Amino acid sequence: MTSTLFITGATSGFGEACARRFARDGWALVLTGRREARLQALAEELSAYTEVHPLVLDVRDRQAMEQAIAGLPEKFTRLRGLINNAGLALGTDPAPRCSLDDWEVMVDTNIKGLLYSTRLLLPRLIAYGRGAGIVNLGSVAGHWPYPGSHVYGATKAFVRQFSLNLRNDLVGTGVRVTDLEPGLCESEFSLVRFGGDRERYEVTYAGAEPIQPEDIA
Repeated sequence: MTSTLFITGATSGFGEACARRFARDGWALVLTGRREARLQALAEELSAYTEVHPLVLDVRDRQAMEQAIAGLPEKFTRLRGLINNAGLALGTDPAPRCSLDDWEVMVDTNIKGLLYSTRLLLPRLIAYGRGAGIVNLGSVAGHWPYPGSHVYGATKAFVRQFSLNLRNDLVGTGVRVTDLEPGLCESEFSLVRFGGDRERYEVTYAGAEPIQPEDIA
């Protein structure tokens, strides 16, 4: 029987790389993303390898998540894996000068969005039993502070502790939980953080050897 994987934030970075990797391995995919054109293009491409169900939504929207998951087509309902990838960092200003709106978006996406997908999909993963798993995308920023990390680093510290606590709650269910914590990675993530400033993006990776999304996948 085909294994089915649910990936949030699949239109770029780690999420997109994971979708490509698991599609090649024959997993059926449920992919979420806010950018409809990108999501549909990816789903069409990967349909050459496997069955794909795209969901255009924002993980911050609890009602949309509830409706989308409740309405999954029958062939995608027996879930084996969840990759909680949707997340972002916004801004690099120190806390006294940063945008409170940016803080709120990071909390709503990196924490609440992850909570929504996890809680709503846990019954399906537990029903699958041994061999099912959750992969949460954390960050080294959850361990190590640096100027301008403030809320972003704090949200990733939450991801780490939530993953550890979740493991305890799932003992005996057969569902495993992993928190991946990448360091510097060359992806659209930094471009978003810098508000689309391509020059700052290029400077960030100049002389460095960052990992690539495919390495994480």
